[in-house]
Amino acid sequence: MASDAPLPPGSVIGILGGGQLGRMLAMAAAEMGLAVHIYAPPGDNPATDVARSATIAAWDDPAALEAFAAAVDVITYEFENIPVTTAEFLAARKRLRPGVRALAVAQDRLNEKELARRLDIAVPEFAAVASRTELDAALARMGVPSILKTRRLGYDGKGQAVIRSFADADAAWVTVGGVPAILEAMVPFTREVSVLLARGADGATAAFDVPENRHRSGILDTSTVPAAIPPALAARAVAIGERIAAELDHIGLLAVELFVVGDGNGAALLFNEIAPRVHNSGHWTTDACLVAQFEQHIRAVAGWRLGDPRRHSDVVMTNLIGADADAWATLAAEPDARLHLYGKAESRPGRKMGHVNRIRPRRA
Repeated sequence: MASDAPLPPGSVIGILGGGQLGRMLAMAAAEMGLAVHIYAPPGDNPATDVARSATIAAWDDPAALEAFAAAVDVITYEFENIPVTTAEFLAARKRLRPGVRALAVAQDRLNEKELARRLDIAVPEFAAVASRTELDAALARMGVPSILKTRRLGYDGKGQAVIRSFADADAAWVTVGGVPAILEAMVPFTREVSVLLARGADGATAAFDVPENRHRSGILDTSTVPAAIPPALAARAVAIGERIAAELDHIGLLAVELFVVGDGNGAALLFNEIAPRVHNSGHWTTDACLVAQFEQHIRAVAGWRLGDPRRHSDVVMTNLIGADADAWATLAAEPDARLHLYGKAESRPGRKMGHVNRIRPRRA
């Protein structure tokens, strides 16, 4: 392994995954004088358009992985559905930031919930469900409404089914594919927020302001900053993120999604899930902060000191899903708005094609 000294300009960051998050990480790295090498399976990989080099190969190709590790100075990832065996293989050859443990925890909703509970972070009631019989037992104990989610590979509302009555159990089990799952109590939340926290190699942390998130059809629709919560509650949310990052020895950007139940300083915060990477709810930072989440992640991965996460503007980030991006010309001409398109080859319903940040002066 290389020393812990910060990587100088000209160093190569290896990124696992070729999607839009990898693309924005590569653009941030380039502005810092760092090069990026993408590793991704065959497919639509828009990150390769802006990276210096790319390896297109399967996650289980040892020769390709070996060559990739030899070509980079440090490795990170842009999404969490990378086989842990791949991460372990690479971590044995080059420094992997964040590490294997953060990846393994974030891949499994049960692991996430159990981690939060061990850290005395409040979570909605939940139960592991490995069979149809276990689903009945969990429903009998927890009641309805509940939501059944696959333990692994679920994102943007996929792999989930709401159970509003006991008669819905059969259909819900079919919807999730009869795979190991987790049953969660439905939370009467007031709003959803996320913590966007960077942790450096030296253990220092820096948090962006807390965004308030709204979803449409299970996919993030908007992130609004500042969130409509008091500063004391936002500080409590950030403290949760710091606790998780320290426990995982996380290096890089960590996103923690939380439910807010109630209003004011006395509102409760309930853990939902984590993402050990840059996050959709942090896209607003590119235009409303001097140092965006993408640069902050690269700084941490490269061993640089973290940047100042302060926000200079209020902002609403809106995702462009599927055909939403067809209005690019109108959006590009809109005053006080900045359009970001991901360069994906095909627009499909439910697919994230870009986002727009609408900026306004920061309120006192």
